[in-house]
Amino acid sequence: MTRHLFDGTGTLIRFVLRRDRLRLPIWLVSFAAISAIVALAFVGLYQNAEERQAMAETMRNPAMTAMVGPGYGLDNYTVGAMTAHEMLLMTAVVVGLMNILLVIRHTRTDEEDGRIELVRSLPVGRLSNLSSTLLVMAGANIVLALLTAFSLVALGIESVDLQGSLVYGFALGAAGLVFAGVAAVCAQLSPNARNALGLSIAILLLAYMVRAIGDVTNETLSWLSPLGWILRSEAYVNNYWWPILLTFAGALLLMALALYLNSIRDLGSGFLPSRAGKAKAARSLLSPFGLVFRLQRTGFIAWSAGLLLIGASYGSVLGDLESFFEDIDLMQQMIVQSEGFSLTEQFIPVLMAVMAILGTIPVLMAVLKLKTEEKNDRLEHILSRSVSRNHVLGSYLTMAVLTGFVMLSLAALGLGLVGNAMMEEQLPLGMFYGSALAYLPAMFAMVGVAVLLLGWAPNLTGAVWLYLAFSFFVIYLGGLFQFPEWVGKLTPFGYVSEIPIEEMNYLNAAMLTVVAIILTAVGITGFNRRDIGR
Repeated sequence: MTRHLFDGTGTLIRFVLRRDRLRLPIWLVSFAAISAIVALAFVGLYQNAEERQAMAETMRNPAMTAMVGPGYGLDNYTVGAMTAHEMLLMTAVVVGLMNILLVIRHTRTDEEDGRIELVRSLPVGRLSNLSSTLLVMAGANIVLALLTAFSLVALGIESVDLQGSLVYGFALGAAGLVFAGVAAVCAQLSPNARNALGLSIAILLLAYMVRAIGDVTNETLSWLSPLGWILRSEAYVNNYWWPILLTFAGALLLMALALYLNSIRDLGSGFLPSRAGKAKAARSLLSPFGLVFRLQRTGFIAWSAGLLLIGASYGSVLGDLESFFEDIDLMQQMIVQSEGFSLTEQFIPVLMAVMAILGTIPVLMAVLKLKTEEKNDRLEHILSRSVSRNHVLGSYLTMAVLTGFVMLSLAALGLGLVGNAMMEEQLPLGMFYGSALAYLPAMFAMVGVAVLLLGWAPNLTGAVWLYLAFSFFVIYLGGLFQFPEWVGKLTPFGYVSEIPIEEMNYLNAAMLTVVAIILTAVGITGFNRRDIGR
């Protein structure tokens, strides 16, 4: 009986590859290209050892440790060490997200849509679907590792050698496999795809936060996070392989657990108990917004807690910044351009930008949930009632606006409250809050882009995630790479005032809001004109 559990796995592997024939190559090439572009940019920006060492000094502080991980190779900050130190963690987080999205798509989403039941009616094994998905993801991460490594080696940079590039590439691949395993386990535990995705992303965020807190306060805590493991590989410096092997082992254990759980789980069910529904629906469900909020309540709460904790984790390091740099002449010279502001005040806009872009993820998920409902033929059922399209779409837009406001508010509160608790000279809580809410118009503009695609090109709504990733790259690394000012203006986040070191630019905020309204109006027009399901 056991030997038939994997029957048809090869056929299903071809089926998964056929479905992702565009998605996977785009992901893989993008990661390899970004790594190569960053390495080349470092060569152009820091043309000698003195300039690189100056950059290394700025990385010797708790805030940067929390963001990108503990420094290594800082005494001889080569281009290779700089690339691995500043890019490995953030790239690994996005690689993990890619694996989570693809695994949930081919497991729990297909199961919820009834495709797994159809596949199982054919001569295939009980574990064939999950095993084929995991094998494809294993192959994809290995290809990612090799493609990234050889792309870096091909640049011909002196410090970017083959061994270090392989360590860097396989560290990314190992991180991806771990979170593929996490998603596979969550798919067995959760009763539906939405909860499985939310739980998987929550674990990814938790892994990042645990690592951040551990790297700053107690290194032992970092060993509880797989993201902390891969950072110990120290690519281009010591090139340790054992953290990568440890991560691969953890991934295999998670995948084995997922296969076991799948073998004993009933199709359509999950191991986490579903709460029994009420005998009568709440009055809030009688309105479209009430239904929208109920559908997204779990994810909303999870993301809210995540942004609050991320803000708190960043706030926990603010108290160490001033004392850490008080005796470093180089740092004092580098902050002349922002004279009159403390080092802490200069770091707040950087931290807020990162949290604002992270907070935009649930905002976009809130409005794009409409596409999921349409795809699953549930939207048509709602519109068959006495409910207009504008009312339904307006409910999703209201949910997105509410989500954005709450995410920024909680991020600011976490950063401000914990930060002030750690600092001797406290900063006004209103300053933290204003710095966060300055990003609200940029969030609205991103929602406008999503609605525009939803109305006129629903099959291309995934492009908004690429635009958000581009925004993160430009905003997070723009100052580091010294991009021209116009590059930052290609994203709405480039028009946000960096409070407190800048005054609030109400004109830019108004312009972003107007652009958001125009894009949203055009998108609503397209949504009202097109056929649902097309």
